[in-house]
Amino acid sequence: MKTVHAMIPPHALDAARRALERHAVLGMTVSEVLGPSPNGQRTIQRGQVVQDSFTPCLRLEAIVHDELVDRVVDEIAAAVHPEGRLWVTPLDVVLRVRTGERGEDAV
Repeated sequence: MKTVHAMIPPHALDAARRALERHAVLGMTVSEVLGPSPNGQRTIQRGQVVQDSFTPCLRLEAIVHDELVDRVVDEIAAAVHPEGRLWVTPLDVVLRVRTGERGEDAV
């Protein structure tokens, strides 16, 4: 199993969620985070122009079976194109604390 991570703009969440659901990946975690902004945003704070180098975005994380990783990554990338970043990390241990289940049984 692997963890698929995606940094996406808020408006792309439904498309990314549908991409995961097409492959029966129903569990995911979504967090509001700040990501790098290529152009930056200018705001006025206390009469001063401030260049902000971060922009609000969402971080989506889902556990995916090895054989589905490439297809899930491609679908999410197509759904959020041209914005966002995706990466995959190996997953060594999954533990469901309440029941003590480990591995695929815990997912």
